Amino acid sequence: MTVTDAPLVDTHFHLYTTDMPITPWAWHHPPEDATAEQFIDIMDRHGIGFGVVAAASLYGQYNDYVIRSMRRHPRLRGTAFVRPETDMYTLERMKADGIVGIRLFFRRVPDPPDLASPEYRLLLRRVRDLDWHVHTLVSGDALPAVIDAVEGAGVKLVIDHFGKPDEALGVNCPGFKALLAAVERGRTWVKMSAGFRMPSRDAARGYAQALLRVSGGERLMWGSDWPFAAFEDKTTYAQAVANLRDWVPDAATRRLIGAETPMRLYFGA
Repeated sequence: MTVTDAPLVDTHFHLYTTDMPITPWAWHHPPEDATAEQFIDIMDRHGIGFGVVAAASLYGQYNDYVIRSMRRHPRLRGTAFVRPETDMYTLERMKADGIVGIRLFFRRVPDPPDLASPEYRLLLRRVRDLDWHVHTLVSGDALPAVIDAVEGAGVKLVIDHFGKPDEALGVNCPGFKALLAAVERGRTWVKMSAGFRMPSRDAARGYAQALLRVSGGERLMWGSDWPFAAFEDKTTYAQAVANLRDWVPDAATRRLIGAETPMRLYFGA
Protein backbone atom coordinates (compact mmCIF):
# COMPACT_ATOMS: atom_id res chain seq x y z
CA MET A 1 0.00 0.00 0.00
CA THR A 2 1.49 3.35 -1.01
CA VAL A 3 1.47 6.46 1.16
CA THR A 4 -1.21 7.99 -1.07
CA ASP A 5 -3.36 4.88 -0.60
CA ALA A 6 -2.85 4.73 3.17
CA PRO A 7 -5.73 5.12 5.66
CA LEU A 8 -6.39 8.72 6.66
CA VAL A 9 -7.15 7.82 10.30
CA ASP A 10 -5.53 5.32 12.66
CA THR A 11 -8.31 4.67 15.17
CA HIS A 12 -6.40 2.51 17.64
CA PHE A 13 -2.95 3.03 19.14
CA HIS A 14 -1.52 3.78 22.57
CA LEU A 15 0.66 6.54 23.99
CA TYR A 16 2.66 6.23 27.21
CA THR A 17 6.01 6.63 28.87
CA THR A 18 7.60 3.96 31.01
CA ASP A 19 7.74 6.24 34.07
CA MET A 20 3.94 6.62 34.21
CA PRO A 21 2.16 5.02 37.20
CA ILE A 22 1.13 1.51 36.17
CA THR A 23 -1.72 -0.50 37.71
CA PRO A 24 -0.93 -3.38 40.08
CA TRP A 25 -2.76 -5.79 37.75
CA ALA A 26 -1.05 -4.65 34.53
CA TRP A 27 -0.72 -7.60 32.16
CA HIS A 28 2.28 -6.08 30.34
CA HIS A 29 5.17 -3.79 31.26
CA PRO A 30 6.20 -1.85 28.15
CA PRO A 31 9.94 -2.04 27.43
CA GLU A 32 10.19 1.54 26.13
CA ASP A 33 8.32 4.80 25.68
CA ALA A 34 5.62 5.23 23.05
CA THR A 35 5.40 9.01 22.90
CA ALA A 36 3.09 11.30 20.99
CA GLU A 37 6.03 12.73 19.07
CA GLN A 38 7.20 9.26 18.06
CA PHE A 39 3.74 8.43 16.80
CA ILE A 40 3.31 11.72 14.92
CA ASP A 41 6.54 10.90 13.08
CA ILE A 42 5.23 7.42 12.24
CA MET A 43 1.95 8.90 10.99
CA ASP A 44 3.79 11.31 8.72
CA ARG A 45 6.08 8.63 7.30
CA HIS A 46 3.10 6.42 6.42
CA GLY A 47 0.72 9.09 5.17
CA ILE A 48 -1.68 8.94 8.13
CA GLY A 49 -3.41 12.25 8.78
CA PHE A 50 -5.23 11.76 12.08
CA GLY A 51 -5.19 9.45 15.07
CA VAL A 52 -7.40 8.27 17.92
CA VAL A 53 -5.56 7.25 21.08
CA ALA A 54 -6.97 4.18 22.81
CA ALA A 55 -6.74 4.48 26.58
CA ALA A 56 -4.29 1.83 27.79
CA SER A 57 -5.62 -0.39 30.58
CA LEU A 58 -2.08 -0.63 32.01
CA TYR A 59 -2.40 2.90 33.38
CA GLY A 60 -5.97 2.94 34.68
CA GLN A 61 -7.36 6.45 35.21
CA TYR A 62 -4.02 8.13 34.49
CA ASN A 63 -5.23 9.89 31.34
CA ASP A 64 -2.94 12.87 31.89
CA TYR A 65 -0.31 12.09 29.26
CA VAL A 66 -2.89 11.40 26.55
CA ILE A 67 -4.80 14.60 27.31
CA ARG A 68 -1.64 16.71 27.25
CA SER A 69 -0.63 15.07 23.98
CA MET A 70 -3.97 15.98 22.41
CA ARG A 71 -3.53 19.58 23.55
CA ARG A 72 -0.18 19.67 21.73
CA HIS A 73 -1.40 17.86 18.62
CA PRO A 74 -4.87 18.78 17.29
CA ARG A 75 -4.63 15.82 14.86
CA LEU A 76 -5.32 13.51 17.80
CA ARG A 77 -8.46 12.45 19.64
CA GLY A 78 -8.70 9.85 22.38
CA THR A 79 -10.65 7.77 24.83
CA ALA A 80 -10.21 7.73 28.60
CA PHE A 81 -10.75 5.50 31.58
CA VAL A 82 -12.94 7.29 34.10
CA ARG A 83 -14.49 6.33 37.40
CA PRO A 84 -18.28 5.98 37.19
CA GLU A 85 -18.77 8.84 39.68
CA THR A 86 -16.81 11.34 37.54
CA ASP A 87 -18.81 14.57 37.48
CA MET A 88 -20.20 16.32 34.41
CA TYR A 89 -17.84 19.29 34.64
CA THR A 90 -14.75 17.08 34.53
CA LEU A 91 -16.13 15.13 31.57
CA GLU A 92 -16.97 18.33 29.70
CA ARG A 93 -13.42 19.62 30.18
CA MET A 94 -12.08 16.29 28.89
CA LYS A 95 -14.28 16.65 25.82
CA ALA A 96 -12.89 20.14 25.19
CA ASP A 97 -9.39 18.65 25.31
CA GLY A 98 -10.20 16.03 22.66
CA ILE A 99 -11.60 13.04 24.54
CA VAL A 100 -14.38 11.45 22.44
CA GLY A 101 -15.41 8.47 24.57
CA ILE A 102 -14.78 6.28 27.57
CA ARG A 103 -13.00 2.97 27.52
CA LEU A 104 -14.46 0.12 29.54
CA PHE A 105 -12.21 -2.86 30.15
CA PHE A 106 -13.64 -6.22 31.16
CA ARG A 107 -10.55 -8.40 30.74
CA ARG A 108 -7.60 -8.74 33.12
CA VAL A 109 -9.02 -6.28 35.67
CA PRO A 110 -9.95 -7.13 39.27
CA ASP A 111 -13.34 -5.35 39.23
CA PRO A 112 -14.90 -5.24 35.76
CA PRO A 113 -17.65 -2.67 35.23
CA ASP A 114 -21.18 -3.63 36.24
CA LEU A 115 -23.22 -1.81 33.61
CA ALA A 116 -26.46 -2.59 35.47
CA SER A 117 -25.33 -0.73 38.59
CA PRO A 118 -26.71 2.75 39.36
CA GLU A 119 -23.20 4.23 39.10
CA TYR A 120 -22.62 2.93 35.61
CA ARG A 121 -26.14 3.73 34.44
CA LEU A 122 -25.43 7.33 35.47
CA LEU A 123 -22.09 7.32 33.65
CA LEU A 124 -23.66 5.91 30.49
CA ARG A 125 -26.28 8.66 30.56
CA ARG A 126 -23.53 11.27 30.78
CA VAL A 127 -21.70 9.58 27.89
CA ARG A 128 -24.91 9.80 25.87
CA ASP A 129 -25.42 13.46 26.79
CA LEU A 130 -21.87 14.27 25.65
CA ASP A 131 -22.42 12.44 22.33
CA TRP A 132 -19.47 10.22 23.23
CA HIS A 133 -19.17 6.49 22.71
CA VAL A 134 -18.18 3.48 24.79
CA HIS A 135 -14.99 1.91 23.54
CA THR A 136 -14.37 -1.66 24.69
CA LEU A 137 -12.89 -5.06 24.10
CA VAL A 138 -14.93 -7.98 25.39
CA SER A 139 -14.36 -11.49 24.16
CA GLY A 140 -16.41 -14.65 24.14
CA ASP A 141 -19.76 -15.05 25.85
CA ALA A 142 -19.52 -11.73 27.73
CA LEU A 143 -19.90 -9.53 24.65
CA PRO A 144 -23.67 -9.93 24.02
CA ALA A 145 -24.56 -8.63 27.49
CA VAL A 146 -22.29 -5.61 27.08
CA ILE A 147 -23.83 -4.83 23.70
CA ASP A 148 -27.32 -5.07 25.19
CA ALA A 149 -26.47 -2.76 28.11
CA VAL A 150 -24.78 -0.09 26.00
CA GLU A 151 -27.47 -0.15 23.32
CA GLY A 152 -30.15 -0.04 26.01
CA ALA A 153 -28.59 3.14 27.36
CA GLY A 154 -28.79 4.74 23.92
CA VAL A 155 -25.00 5.01 23.68
CA LYS A 156 -22.79 4.42 20.65
CA LEU A 157 -20.44 1.45 20.94
CA VAL A 158 -17.01 0.85 19.38
CA ILE A 159 -15.50 -2.64 19.69
CA ASP A 160 -11.80 -3.35 19.27
CA HIS A 161 -9.89 -6.05 17.39
CA PHE A 162 -12.76 -7.66 15.44
CA GLY A 163 -14.45 -8.36 18.80
CA LYS A 164 -11.67 -10.88 19.53
CA PRO A 165 -13.74 -14.02 18.82
CA ASP A 166 -13.12 -17.24 20.69
CA GLU A 167 -10.24 -18.87 18.80
CA ALA A 168 -11.88 -22.29 18.85
CA LEU A 169 -15.18 -21.04 17.43
CA GLY A 170 -14.05 -18.24 15.12
CA VAL A 171 -16.91 -16.60 13.20
CA ASN A 172 -19.33 -18.96 14.97
CA CYS A 173 -18.47 -17.48 18.35
CA PRO A 174 -21.67 -16.18 20.07
CA GLY A 175 -19.94 -12.89 20.79
CA PHE A 176 -18.96 -12.40 17.16
CA LYS A 177 -22.48 -13.21 16.00
CA ALA A 178 -23.86 -10.66 18.46
CA LEU A 179 -21.34 -8.13 17.14
CA LEU A 180 -22.50 -8.69 13.55
CA ALA A 181 -26.14 -8.21 14.58
CA ALA A 182 -25.24 -5.01 16.47
CA VAL A 183 -23.45 -3.60 13.42
CA GLU A 184 -26.57 -4.22 11.36
CA ARG A 185 -28.68 -2.31 13.92
CA GLY A 186 -26.56 0.75 13.28
CA ARG A 187 -25.12 2.03 16.58
CA THR A 188 -22.06 -0.21 16.85
CA TRP A 189 -18.73 0.23 15.08
CA VAL A 190 -15.93 -2.36 14.87
CA LYS A 191 -12.20 -1.78 14.57
CA MET A 192 -10.38 -3.99 12.11
CA SER A 193 -7.21 -3.94 14.14
CA ALA A 194 -4.48 -6.04 15.75
CA GLY A 195 -4.49 -8.79 13.16
CA PHE A 196 -1.26 -10.00 14.75
CA ARG A 197 -3.23 -10.92 17.88
CA MET A 198 -5.50 -13.24 15.92
CA PRO A 199 -4.67 -16.98 15.76
CA SER A 200 -3.60 -16.66 12.10
CA ARG A 201 -3.63 -14.31 9.11
CA ASP A 202 -6.43 -16.46 7.65
CA ALA A 203 -8.50 -16.01 10.81
CA ALA A 204 -8.17 -12.21 10.66
CA ARG A 205 -9.09 -12.28 6.98
CA GLY A 206 -12.14 -14.43 7.74
CA TYR A 207 -13.37 -12.04 10.42
CA ALA A 208 -12.92 -9.14 8.04
CA GLN A 209 -14.86 -10.90 5.28
CA ALA A 210 -17.74 -11.67 7.65
CA LEU A 211 -17.91 -8.03 8.75
CA LEU A 212 -17.81 -6.81 5.17
CA ARG A 213 -20.63 -9.16 4.16
CA VAL A 214 -22.87 -7.77 6.88
CA SER A 215 -21.91 -4.11 6.68
CA GLY A 216 -20.61 -3.49 3.18
CA GLY A 217 -17.89 -1.52 4.98
CA GLU A 218 -20.23 0.76 6.91
CA ARG A 219 -19.38 1.17 10.61
CA LEU A 220 -15.98 -0.48 10.20
CA MET A 221 -12.67 1.27 10.94
CA TRP A 222 -8.96 0.45 10.85
CA GLY A 223 -6.39 0.66 13.63
CA SER A 224 -2.74 -0.31 13.97
CA ASP A 225 -2.58 -1.10 17.71
CA TRP A 226 0.87 0.53 17.81
CA PRO A 227 3.24 0.01 19.69
CA PHE A 228 2.02 -3.61 19.58
CA ALA A 229 2.08 -4.38 23.32
CA ALA A 230 3.72 -7.75 24.02
CA PHE A 231 4.43 -8.06 20.26
CA GLU A 232 6.80 -5.09 20.00
CA ASP A 233 9.44 -7.00 18.01
CA LYS A 234 7.10 -9.26 16.04
CA THR A 235 5.33 -6.86 13.68
CA THR A 236 5.66 -3.37 12.19
CA TYR A 237 3.52 -0.35 11.43
CA ALA A 238 4.02 -0.93 7.71
CA GLN A 239 2.55 -4.42 8.12
CA ALA A 240 -0.44 -3.00 10.00
CA VAL A 241 -1.11 -0.62 7.10
CA ALA A 242 -0.66 -3.41 4.55
CA ASN A 243 -3.15 -5.58 6.42
CA LEU A 244 -5.99 -3.25 5.44
CA ARG A 245 -5.41 -3.94 1.74
CA ASP A 246 -5.32 -7.67 2.49
CA TRP A 247 -8.58 -7.53 4.42
CA VAL A 248 -10.33 -5.05 2.11
CA PRO A 249 -9.24 -5.39 -1.56
CA ASP A 250 -11.71 -2.78 -2.85
CA ALA A 251 -10.23 0.74 -2.80
CA ALA A 252 -13.56 2.54 -2.34
CA THR A 253 -14.42 0.38 0.67
CA ARG A 254 -10.96 1.01 2.11
CA ARG A 255 -11.57 4.77 1.85
CA LEU A 256 -14.86 4.33 3.70
CA ILE A 257 -13.17 2.32 6.47
CA GLY A 258 -9.90 4.23 6.65
CA ALA A 259 -11.18 7.78 6.18
CA GLU A 260 -14.87 8.61 5.82
CA THR A 261 -16.32 6.68 8.77
CA PRO A 262 -13.67 7.56 11.38
CA MET A 263 -13.62 11.22 10.35
CA ARG A 264 -17.37 11.43 10.91
CA LEU A 265 -17.33 9.52 14.20
CA TYR A 266 -14.28 11.06 15.85
CA PHE A 267 -13.71 14.42 14.15
CA GLY A 268 -17.23 15.47 13.14
CA ALA A 269 -16.14 15.83 9.52
